[in-house]
Amino acid sequence: MTKEELDFLIQQGEGYNLEFKESSNPSLARDICAMANAAGGKILIGVTDQGAYKPVLVSNKIRSEIQSLVRNFDPEFTVSVSELHGVVVIEVPDGIKKPYSTGGQFYVRQGANSQKLTRNEIKDFFVNEGLMQYDEMPNEHFNFEKDFNEGAYENFLSKIGVLTKLHRDDILKNLELSSGRLIKNAGALLFCKKATSISRNATIICALFMGKTKTKVIDSKEFDGDLLSNYTAAFDYLRSKLNTEYIMTGGPREEILELPEKALREALLNAIAHRDYFSSANIQISIYSDRVVIDNPGGLVGKMKVEDLYTKSYPRNNLLFGLMQRMELVEKIGSGLLRINEMMDEYLLPYPVIRASDVYFGISFERPDLQKMSVEQRRIEYRRVTERVTERVTERVTEKQKIVVDLIAGNKNVTITEIVDQMKVSRKSVNVYIKQLQEKGVIRRIGPDRGGYWDVMR
Repeated sequence: MTKEELDFLIQQGEGYNLEFKESSNPSLARDICAMANAAGGKILIGVTDQGAYKPVLVSNKIRSEIQSLVRNFDPEFTVSVSELHGVVVIEVPDGIKKPYSTGGQFYVRQGANSQKLTRNEIKDFFVNEGLMQYDEMPNEHFNFEKDFNEGAYENFLSKIGVLTKLHRDDILKNLELSSGRLIKNAGALLFCKKATSISRNATIICALFMGKTKTKVIDSKEFDGDLLSNYTAAFDYLRSKLNTEYIMTGGPREEILELPEKALREALLNAIAHRDYFSSANIQISIYSDRVVIDNPGGLVGKMKVEDLYTKSYPRNNLLFGLMQRMELVEKIGSGLLRINEMMDEYLLPYPVIRASDVYFGISFERPDLQKMSVEQRRIEYRRVTERVTERVTERVTEKQKIVVDLIAGNKNVTITEIVDQMKVSRKSVNVYIKQLQEKGVIRRIGPDRGGYWDVMR
């Protein structure tokens, strides 16, 4: 590895296949194990979380300790250890004997984090998804001269905030997007000229229907470019077919879509990131007179249920999801539906309906009747109700109880442990506060203890 390659890695920041550490610590074995169970990656010791150099004293002892850690994996595993300018570079290959464990524990990479799984969870994960995921497979049919989209490639580098003179081959290698001379499917989807040259059904189909059924199609489009272009074009199509309200102010007029724009973007990006690219089906956006439906092929991973989506997530395409995180298209795993619901709250609209099967996932947004109440009226009413709730809560609860309410209002999925950590009080005290708030009718629990969420009563 050269100094320029090292600078490139640090510029792109931590992600699915890259971890920074200031020093060797007990979490090292966990992170190596997680990468071995995923697509491989690199761990840099001597770099802060913020991407600043913090050189370490490299010795044979450190090298020996690292190799000793992985020799204790089950099954046995090996990594490559090198040093450059005071930074220890651990290159973790994509494990060929998955799943691996360390200290009897199994880990997988989820976004930029290493997540511990039980034996049954790791078994289900690999049995249901296979040891090789689509986005991590090398694409034998991708021709760089014919298929590579230079504009999409430059746009990607710009979005992840990287300036480098490294050759394209070195960049793809350091992003874990190449396997020998072949590009992996995640890279092919991002940097192709036509999605159908990668997978016949990697397109996005949008359709506008008359009424509430698919009986009559008014208009339809199929988008067949690189991943980012497809997303942008599909969303522009969706936005153009929905109603827009114009709010006149002292300055430039404000344009408000009838449904929360960020919620729709979140749903479409989730479909792109988590769809089953082995499937013969496409992502479909269907616009009816009363609803918008976004469907993508691929059911929930493993034995997950819909209610589990509010608390955890096993991305189907980890490598692709990690790259989308680097482009700041998607955020923390498992937080998307919570954010969508919060946005729907602001528009005083019902939460979208989720439907899932073994081969399909869909999310349906109910379109509002703007004749009854405009978007701006809804937002004003939401602010009024929120202020009223705040006043009611302030009047009815103690200072400690108010902190609990604020934490729940900020995160409907907050756990008792997280509240304890924030308040620096005992678990028993938090349970008492919650019970008192429930008795006063200030908060309520929606769903079971596992898989449910909190709600502040209006």
